[in-house]
Amino acid sequence: MFEKAAMLFLYCETPVHAGTGTSLSIVDLPIQRERITGLPIVQASSLKGVLRAEVERLKGKQIAETLFGPETQRAHEHAGCVSPHDARLLLFPIRSLVGVFAWATCPFVLERFKREMIAAGFSVNWSVPTLPANSQQALVAESSEIIVDATIVLEEFAFKAQPSTEAKSIAEWLAENAFPQSDEYKPFREWLPKRFVILPDNAFRDFTQLATEVIARIRLKPETKTVAEGALWSEEHLPSETLLYAPIFVSKPLAPNANQLGLTDSNAVLQVLNNLQLDRLQIGGDETVGRGIVKVRLNVPTS
Repeated sequence: MFEKAAMLFLYCETPVHAGTGTSLSIVDLPIQRERITGLPIVQASSLKGVLRAEVERLKGKQIAETLFGPETQRAHEHAGCVSPHDARLLLFPIRSLVGVFAWATCPFVLERFKREMIAAGFSVNWSVPTLPANSQQALVAESSEIIVDATIVLEEFAFKAQPSTEAKSIAEWLAENAFPQSDEYKPFREWLPKRFVILPDNAFRDFTQLATEVIARIRLKPETKTVAEGALWSEEHLPSETLLYAPIFVSKPLAPNANQLGLTDSNAVLQVLNNLQLDRLQIGGDETVGRGIVKVRLNVPTS
């Protein structure tokens, strides 16, 4: 059973393509999504592989195998003690008529995020405001810069702007507790309350399905500089400025040499993760064309 937990926040600095490999839509290579909600995710297996590689690079193979388990050929020896969960969507950027873009979320996403934060041992001091799923209103802070004539226009859709103290509290909390804390992100933390919007559940789901970034890719024949046969395809990406979160649960190490490595209990394992001081990771595909760069923040409960 898991004994400790942490919360990993992933801020997308470049578009992220965590793909499914198959398509039932007009996009050849869609991104991973939850079956029930249709919201974008990065599956835990993808995230685990990235974290494992980073731990091995910084701490060595023995510690990486203790935390995440041996390689496939020796998987029978013991299980890992670190369990990353799916990275779920928290804030989704949407083009705005004013203010360039808005960081959008919805009551369902916020309630689920709050539930997972509490399960991981964190205290959350804000409440999610009520907003009917089919409402035409959108909740914003009073200082919002995305309002024009009491209306918020995202893509080509208009919502009646409703100032909300809860929206202001949530935005300020996210800026302090979820956004990267390095100096280059100071403007972004200041912008968040001014560009934060809580949309109805239905509208938010639709935006995450219809307003992702779709990029056309080709492969040229070197000798003619024309497109090679069958080498034209489209890829779906989570846009830059998206914020994801992933709970990480930790149990007591099961590796026979755990004590020799100083990993005597779950506290020691959590300390290793915390001391990594992760900065940026690359997740998903298209690494060689600059996709998937995320700024990382790992929060550990104080108690």
